[in-house]
Amino acid sequence: MEKFDLIVIGAGSGLEVMSAASSRGMKVALVEEGPMGGTCLNRGCIPTKILIHTADIVQTIKRSKEFGIDAKLGKIAYNSIMHRAMDEVDSEAKEIEESIRKAQGIKLFKARGRFIGPKTIKAGDTEITADKIVIAAGTRSAIPEIPGLGKVPYMASDQALRLDSLPKELVILGGGYIAVELAHFFGSMGSSIHILQRNVKLVRHEDEEISAKFAELLSKQYDVRLGYGIKSIEKKGKQIIVHGADGSVVSGTHLLVATGRVPNTDILETAKAGIKANPQGYIETNEFMETNVPGIWALGDIAGKFLFKHSANLEAEYVTHNVLGSEAHHKVAVDYTAMPHAIFSYPQIAGVGATEQELKAKGEDYLVGKCKYEDTGMGLAMLEKDGFVKFLANYDGKILGCHIIGPEAATLLHEVLISMKAGKSHVNDILNTIHIHPALNEVVQRAAGEV
Repeated sequence: MEKFDLIVIGAGSGLEVMSAASSRGMKVALVEEGPMGGTCLNRGCIPTKILIHTADIVQTIKRSKEFGIDAKLGKIAYNSIMHRAMDEVDSEAKEIEESIRKAQGIKLFKARGRFIGPKTIKAGDTEITADKIVIAAGTRSAIPEIPGLGKVPYMASDQALRLDSLPKELVILGGGYIAVELAHFFGSMGSSIHILQRNVKLVRHEDEEISAKFAELLSKQYDVRLGYGIKSIEKKGKQIIVHGADGSVVSGTHLLVATGRVPNTDILETAKAGIKANPQGYIETNEFMETNVPGIWALGDIAGKFLFKHSANLEAEYVTHNVLGSEAHHKVAVDYTAMPHAIFSYPQIAGVGATEQELKAKGEDYLVGKCKYEDTGMGLAMLEKDGFVKFLANYDGKILGCHIIGPEAATLLHEVLISMKAGKSHVNDILNTIHIHPALNEVVQRAAGEV
């Protein structure tokens, strides 16, 4: 058995902890069976955003007649688009691995790891142990139990990003951010899209008004069916047939399952190390990202607090501090203040803080301030008729939440984030800031003013 000062499981955000520990002279083991860089680099945010930016350009061309420009969308080089995205991420993953292998004090175990006892891991054929262990092993696609699904060819998001040919007709199970982002890409490339969502809402965790507007706009682009129960799935010839509980039938050449994520705790067999998990399988951690086992931390998706890359990076900063600290009183709790998110769909969505339905459920008093893009100079220039910014604030003007749907939503949200994180978290932080006229950010300022 090999002994280390620190074992890091997962080569995504866990790399930050690994690098910092190694630079302090610690002997570190990194356990990762896949390419370096984790889900974000290889199967998530980076490749999807390369593809989605291309889809955004397609949508701009399609809208060109609205601006008096007779632009036509010619041939789409689908394979070139896919290869550009995957070549970028594969190259970066390879560079990271080469760097790790050359680093002093780090030993890479490129194999599946699993716990076989307290603080003992079997990585491939090697047993390793350490007094300190950081688990950053992420999640994987959840595959629902649907009669017939196991007998038909289907793909999860990982495989969708490696498709060699464009699906003629794509059926998507699910209505979360992965489903709608991939619908945007493949739909823009020319696929006929069917979205089958079991819930009555699309992107159901968004503010209810944002979710409703998004469903309305997406339904104008694709076949969207909400509250759709599935009875069974079968394959007939080249077609995959989905039988709905309502008696309807939806068919396509390809089937994408995007019904959520599950943590990799079962693969890691964390229970054998005495590590507690919640009923959904996510590792339970305290405010310092410590598990119930002293000397073992968990961060990122597998800890289940927020399933974002930026939240995993934030947690990695705190875990690094807490792992390298020598005294208990030096520990620092993770500060999740103003944790934002975005969906890079068409239209784009971004949000932070409470939603209106959450405030209603708590019985809290609140004010709503809204402004449509088209009610600003730049929004008018862009012919943006559907986008809007929505503030939720208490009666004193404190920002409780902000939600945006429309172009550049993820970018526009950031002045709100600064107010909530570094300012007074008050609408006056935004109102009293001079905004360039007629920049698009005026829509945020005017929505704040409506409060």
